[in-house]
Amino acid sequence: MGALAYALAWEEADDKYREMTEYLSSEGGYWLREDKWSMDAAAFKEAGIAVPEEGKNWILADFSAYRSGKLKQEMKYYYLWSMKGKWVTANGLYRNYGRAVQKLGEYMTAKGMESLNGLEALSEPEELEGTERRCYQHLYQTAARFITDFYDDREETEKDVWILARIPGVKQSAADKRINHSLDFREIPLYYRDMVKQYMARLIVRRSYSLCQEKLVYIRYFFRVFYKNGYENGFLEALRRQDMEKYLGWVAADYADKNATVRSKTVLYIRHFIDYIQLAEYEQAPVKDVTRLLFDDDIPRRERAEDTRNKVKYIPEPVKEQLDASVQELEPEEMRPVYILLRESGWRGTDILNLRYDNCLDYLWSEKEKEYIPYLCGEITKTGIPVLKIPIRREVAGMVKELADKVKEHSTEENNPEHYLFNTFEGKNKGLPYSKPAFSKAVQELINKKGILDGNGKLYHFRAHSLRHTRAMEYTEQGMAIGIIQQILGHCSIQMTVHYSKVSENMLYEKWKETEKLELLHLDSRPPQKAPVKEEGLHYDFIRKNLDAVKVPFGVCFKPSKLPCHQQMNHCIECANFCTCKDNIPEYEAEIGRVKEQIELGVSLGRNDWVEKNQNYLKTLEKMLGRIQTEGLVHKNGYIREECNG
Repeated sequence: MGALAYALAWEEADDKYREMTEYLSSEGGYWLREDKWSMDAAAFKEAGIAVPEEGKNWILADFSAYRSGKLKQEMKYYYLWSMKGKWVTANGLYRNYGRAVQKLGEYMTAKGMESLNGLEALSEPEELEGTERRCYQHLYQTAARFITDFYDDREETEKDVWILARIPGVKQSAADKRINHSLDFREIPLYYRDMVKQYMARLIVRRSYSLCQEKLVYIRYFFRVFYKNGYENGFLEALRRQDMEKYLGWVAADYADKNATVRSKTVLYIRHFIDYIQLAEYEQAPVKDVTRLLFDDDIPRRERAEDTRNKVKYIPEPVKEQLDASVQELEPEEMRPVYILLRESGWRGTDILNLRYDNCLDYLWSEKEKEYIPYLCGEITKTGIPVLKIPIRREVAGMVKELADKVKEHSTEENNPEHYLFNTFEGKNKGLPYSKPAFSKAVQELINKKGILDGNGKLYHFRAHSLRHTRAMEYTEQGMAIGIIQQILGHCSIQMTVHYSKVSENMLYEKWKETEKLELLHLDSRPPQKAPVKEEGLHYDFIRKNLDAVKVPFGVCFKPSKLPCHQQMNHCIECANFCTCKDNIPEYEAEIGRVKEQIELGVSLGRNDWVEKNQNYLKTLEKMLGRIQTEGLVHKNGYIREECNG
């Protein structure tokens, strides 16, 4: 009798039991058939489960003590799912839970227990002490929670632990699908748990998993620290400024050894949370407005822009040249187009691995060139851009088309249901794209093979994200406007683009030498006279020295240089320091056309949140364009931004 047929012989087998049985029937039914899992079995390799070299003859787990067929299936399912999902390693299970899993089976069988479902507390065998006792407790607690959740038929967002793969529309990159990501709300007080889940359910389909997970960490801390200090259910609704001042003190003490960015998020993310639940009129939202609870000055200053830029890793020019010249030696060869597209685009590794063969290439008409230009097209999951298009060279487009045709020919609904361009066609990860660590490993092996050294004479240590940093620097050195670089890289904040896009020291020297040749400095020269004020246009030579005068999309920012930018997550158009004039009209017209295309795309994809956001942006652009056409120069402080030098 086959393994699946054997299990289905149980008369009481329900849908959940069938699901477990089918899962355990993989790898030829080894997991279902055998009660002692030996790590030298071929099933481990077939399932992609790593086994330590010295542990080939080890017995990973012995399930023979579980007399209840249902209980045995549940424990086997928990073990296998944990290893395949990379939650634990086979080596970790063997070393920590080998004895515990057997003792748990003996104890539950003696007590007549037939399922882990709903199990909350369990005593331990007297002979277990110390580490063994703790491992036993951890095993039954985690297994019981997992199985209880498995039997729970509620909507995923109604549960206390969300498995991201089960939530429709979740913002998760293709590379992340290799890992069973989850959000755990069990540490949120029961009184506020449903409200936090409601808030996160809205956020998880709009922003990336990593951001949602990060915000949940700080929300958990927020509630934990208030309850720890004597606050009770209902405290959130009655929050006062005095309470938030106490919170700021707790943050300062608990995060004293953390960097400035982490300390900033403990306040900033809580303000986002309170602001949203007030706007959405949640019943448990604070009565007092968030602006009266948390002030701008309360948010700890993040790292200075120059400090952040110093952390950005660029590939040194000699290393970059050697890697580019050796790309055709990269093994396995399917990693070669990944490297080329990362160098060509400057996108994140997850964005390139997320490309689909049926829509990753488009051709758009160029009025200047009078021909169709190839564009790379992809979804930027981290910043929520459904389709980003950037121009690429024709030889690169030819490579992409050839690869797409080849992948399409070998793809079926069974081995590539998502139509990935860089798809894994067989094995445990069938239907998923290549992994980012596998790509980095391949490049590092090439570096080791070719003996490519860094400035210290050691083998260069490769990071995939450094390709993105390097491309941003190349764009900057070629004089590309910061707003265009922002769009190409898919950043939602121009401040992030500024962090990436600096120039190399060599380019800095070359540009400095060019200005030296112009002999701009004359020690005996007279001060320049103040230029006459024009009705429309800006005199860049006479900008006051205490203003930044930074070029931004659609105009210039005249923010005082000593003040931080409060518009990083908003459009500069809405900032009091923003200045724009008729010189910028072509930018507005081009952006209005692009936003209308995004709205049409959002409608066709059913992305209502995207459509709404872009419609609001379109209204802002059209309103400002109308003001420019009427007033010429738009800036609240008029011409006092200029100083007299006469």
